[in-house]
Amino acid sequence: MIQKFLEIKIETNGQNLINISQEIEKFVENSGIKCGILNLSILHTSASLIIQENVSKDVLIDLENFFNKLVPMNENLYSHILEGKDDMPAHIKTALTNTNLTLSIIDNNLKIGIWQGIYLFEHRIEKHLRSIFCHMIGEI
Repeated sequence: MIQKFLEIKIETNGQNLINISQEIEKFVENSGIKCGILNLSILHTSASLIIQENVSKDVLIDLENFFNKLVPMNENLYSHILEGKDDMPAHIKTALTNTNLTLSIIDNNLKIGIWQGIYLFEHRIEKHLRSIFCHMIGEI
């Protein structure tokens, strides 16, 4: 049994879904782990991780629109507005999605569907530097 660690830094540019699948798949391939588990954790409370459709950009646009309608940026609705109108809505969106994902590794490949991608879901409207911690454990 071995363990591997990686912290991926991603610069975001406002609300967006950023496909990080390639970085994660490269980490798995380079690890040499044949069979194991990968845990991904975003180290923030105003951005999240999701697995979603990786072909149609319309899906990503619809997701962003849905979450913005579900959790509006209306300062009159929230007490926590220290960092602006997107502050509390970003925290709520994170609570409704994921801060951690756990995926299987089989034959040195990430076990994910052909139409699936791993995305960093940025909920803030300003630029941010986001960190995703990757922890893999398995057999070589």
